[in-house]
Amino acid sequence: MKYKESETVELKKSTSELKEAIIAIAAILNKHNKGRLYFGIRNDGMVIGQDIGRNTIREVSQAITDNIEPRIFPSITARKMKGKICLTVIFSGSVAPYFAYGRAYMRVGDENKQLSARELERLFLMRQRETAHWEAQPSNKKISEINVKVLKNYIVRANHAGRINFKFDNVKNVLRKLGLLNGPKLLNAAEVLFCNRNPLKVQAAVFAGKDKLTFLDINKSEGNIFELLDKSEKYINQRINWRVQFGRLEREEVPEVPTKAVREALVNSVCHRDYTNAKENEIAIFKDRIEIYNPGDFPQGYTPQDFIKGKERSMPRNPLIAETLYKSREIEKWGSGLKRIYDECKASKVRVDFEVLKSGFLVIFYRPGEKVTKGLVEGLVERLGERLGEKLGVNESKIITLLIGDKFITITDIAKRLRISTTAVEKNLAKLKEKDLLRRIGPDKGGHWEVIEKSK
Repeated sequence: MKYKESETVELKKSTSELKEAIIAIAAILNKHNKGRLYFGIRNDGMVIGQDIGRNTIREVSQAITDNIEPRIFPSITARKMKGKICLTVIFSGSVAPYFAYGRAYMRVGDENKQLSARELERLFLMRQRETAHWEAQPSNKKISEINVKVLKNYIVRANHAGRINFKFDNVKNVLRKLGLLNGPKLLNAAEVLFCNRNPLKVQAAVFAGKDKLTFLDINKSEGNIFELLDKSEKYINQRINWRVQFGRLEREEVPEVPTKAVREALVNSVCHRDYTNAKENEIAIFKDRIEIYNPGDFPQGYTPQDFIKGKERSMPRNPLIAETLYKSREIEKWGSGLKRIYDECKASKVRVDFEVLKSGFLVIFYRPGEKVTKGLVEGLVERLGERLGEKLGVNESKIITLLIGDKFITITDIAKRLRISTTAVEKNLAKLKEKDLLRRIGPDKGGHWEVIEKSK
């Protein structure tokens, strides 16, 4: 077999030509949406092989991801070709124009030509038209693939909200009344709203520090919009800090960031994302902040501040999806999402930022940290002792104090804070569990501690 360059195939003798390879990938994507690239084959078709070290594939993948916008995630494999090891890069994308190192190129024959301003504008207009019409196009899914339970629950909520005036009779009639059918066919909007298998995926992760170097937990979910919203909200709520606030009759748990604002950001992320983009929605929980990302361009010529001030009208990317979410009160009012997030955070004295990225839109909640008053802790420790009929030990009291402040704190961190051994910490934790004052929720890694104030 003779290897030859074409409009969808690029040959490179080695990864020393990585920059040129990345430009070729962007050019091919802008012309054909997919292609292949080989490292270890000269442009005359001769296979010479590629030296592959322990980190070669990761470095090539990282370079492609970092230098092409919108981001793509190629498949990279090492394979034997004519007896020599080469790297094969398979890539695809449907959100042209793609930029390599800040510039846009188009594949012409086996060459990569830089795009003119007029050509670039044409690609942007094509992208906007395709994106705008996606939700109203017929889906490949069948009506039988609708999650009937989710649809029934939705109708109950929408009736309770007073935004529809019909009950559930059968799936086809309900979808027709919601405007989610085109004749006998489902629309793409119905697919992501009520089908379990669809293009929407959410990747969530907890990181050890303030960057993405080390993660403590990672999870990928797929499903319909309503189930993913609930899963995503639960994922965040279980991994943020909650402080205990005591009233006269009961105790109240207060989150470090307002959950209403978090829910609103999650709804916005699935409502306004670009469903023609294969990129996933993301939730990233860092030590100092929570990020909620969606791959969707912000309205051109506008800034988040325009909507926070309440002076601009809503411009939903997916009006069918937005209207459906509005009817069940997932969206309270069109165009008010960013303002509601901002107002909730302002009332809770939590800083929130909105960032318009080349690859999408990002909402950042800054974690203020747990603020536990001395009186609150002393009062709780005293009540726990009264319940037992004995006074808690010094280290037991200190551990309870730390766990109130951070339910995810590790045994190692407790030992460092109290200047005792990890063995001593484990013994004290065991005592507190035996006394029914403490329990572990979830696994050792990714779980958390819960102080039990009342006896069973």
